[in-house]
Amino acid sequence: MPRESQQARTARTLQILAGLERAYPNAHCELNHASPLELLIATILSAQCTDRQVNIVTAELFRKYRRAEDYAVATQEQLEGDVRRIGFFRNKAKNIRACCQKLIGQHGGKVPQSMEELTALDGVGRKTANVVLGNAFGIKAGVVVDTHVARLSQRLELTRASTPEKIELDLMRLVPQTKWTLFSHWLIWHGRRRCAARKPDCAACEIAKLCPSAGKF
Repeated sequence: MPRESQQARTARTLQILAGLERAYPNAHCELNHASPLELLIATILSAQCTDRQVNIVTAELFRKYRRAEDYAVATQEQLEGDVRRIGFFRNKAKNIRACCQKLIGQHGGKVPQSMEELTALDGVGRKTANVVLGNAFGIKAGVVVDTHVARLSQRLELTRASTPEKIELDLMRLVPQTKWTLFSHWLIWHGRRRCAARKPDCAACEIAKLCPSAGKF
């Protein structure tokens, strides 16, 4: 089978976007939050953890900690106790405290709005920064590449890369920048609701005709 040209892949990507938008018109970030700070904290906690579990923990956490100062002055033991149900809770508590101390010392307690400033914070990598920028501020600096986005973009043959950084670059070349944030939501929703890792529901898939992997599982 001949290798797909970049032009053909770009055209197919636009069709995939249209299909996903029809399937998930209300797709959004499923981490509960009411402010940029809450989204930042929730996203740090979400690494290697489900959004559902994070939302359970943050329901009480966000009532107790309202400002960056609240996290910064909490003891390590206090914050660990409040996030104990989250995987890697000790390291995440440490990062959240250090992150909020930097927010106070360098940004007046506010969440910054640039990739460079965000990724300089403890516990914040490019994926977390993209989540915050895209969903809290509407700034489309890149594509969030989580496990769902990585898996589905490979199944759809939109990328042959295996690292999040290289996958993101490939997707940024194919997807219009105006759709970067939504594209991540659409793939994440599709991965959770239709295209599971082990048993994807190809028979009912809304974009099966555009997927080279359809029916192969």
